Amino acid sequence: MPDKKTREAAAKDKRQGKSASTQAGEYVREEIDHIREGKHGARSTKQAIAIGLSKARRAGVKAPVKKTASKSTRKHAAADEAASHRRNKPSNTRSKATTKALKKEGHSAASTSALSAQAKKAAAKRSAGSKSASARKAAQTKGAAGRSAAAKKAAKTRVAS
Repeated sequence: MPDKKTREAAAKDKRQGKSASTQAGEYVREEIDHIREGKHGARSTKQAIAIGLSKARRAGVKAPVKKTASKSTRKHAAADEAASHRRNKPSNTRSKATTKALKKEGHSAASTSALSAQAKKAAAKRSAGSKSASARKAAQTKGAAGRSAAAKKAAKTRVAS
């Protein structure tokens, strides 16, 4: 069950008109925090991200599935989305089994270096056009005050170096 703080942050992102992936990012961040706190582990950074995305979909975030995703990933995503419409509590037995299995895993999946490596790998797969388009969209959704603050910050770092 996601924390109240996470649900509120995702709801705020939705109100601000941010993308589904940004909303889902709150759940992924929570999952990374859980691993760092020692609540449980993960085999890889990808698994930690997948758990966060699953939680987001179950919480009602309309996170799309990648076009290149496998059949089983699509199936799991559809099941998560279907679960978001159900109001019954998840099975205690299954929840305990999942937690028990995850507790046996390592905690290095949430390390700064592991997250950095994963981000670099993901960015390398994207085209220049794709990265440019998302940067343009990010600048639009930032708002005038946000753009102004970002420009001032950028100018400050240019002066510093």
